[in-house]
Amino acid sequence: MFVDDPKEATRTDVSAVAALDEPTRRRLYEHVVRQPGPVSRDEAAEALGLGRPTAAFHLDRLAEESLLDVVYERRSGRTGPGAGRPAKLYKRSGKQVTVNLPERHYELAGRLLAQALEESEATGEPVRAVLHRKAQELGRQLAGEGQVGVFDLLERNGFEPRPDGDALVLGNCPFHALARDHTQTVCGMNLHLLRGVLEGLTEDSLQAHLEPSPGHCCVRLRPASPPPTKARRP
Repeated sequence: MFVDDPKEATRTDVSAVAALDEPTRRRLYEHVVRQPGPVSRDEAAEALGLGRPTAAFHLDRLAEESLLDVVYERRSGRTGPGAGRPAKLYKRSGKQVTVNLPERHYELAGRLLAQALEESEATGEPVRAVLHRKAQELGRQLAGEGQVGVFDLLERNGFEPRPDGDALVLGNCPFHALARDHTQTVCGMNLHLLRGVLEGLTEDSLQAHLEPSPGHCCVRLRPASPPPTKARRP
């Protein structure tokens, strides 16, 4: 699923990457993540030839950006009164930092494709049919997570929508590299994802169409065709 606020997630990741741009901080980060166990301020300072206050400042900054986790342990091995205060230690965090500009969501595509393959093997339903159904279900789910219009929802999830007459053209494909190499599969998945979004928003004034063009997403949202009128009997 797309994250709740991809723009905020991108800003957070950019901030984390920027924190590593400082040479001393980056050296400390690389030292900590190479160690088999948590590292204290004194150990890091000694290993890199830094003053303890300098090491402490940069280690805490890395922890603030969630690049390192903080744990507390008694290094003496003693417990109880007189054992001393636990030491503040640092270790690699579980956070994964990824910055893609423009926005990409390859993990989502991979998850949908894996689900489709597994369900197809279990039920015998064709993989492509399962993929389209799963993508459409996800689109409806995305639409139900917040009270926003179609333009804002697409903007929030990296499609970069912009008006083109009565239609909406999507300036970015979150699955760009996959769509380039596996066009039929990924564009079909994307089409059903956006159809699900429109269904979930009960947005019946627009329809999703496959219309690949250079520099755009393969899907374009066009005004829905009016239902045919029935001729009256004389």
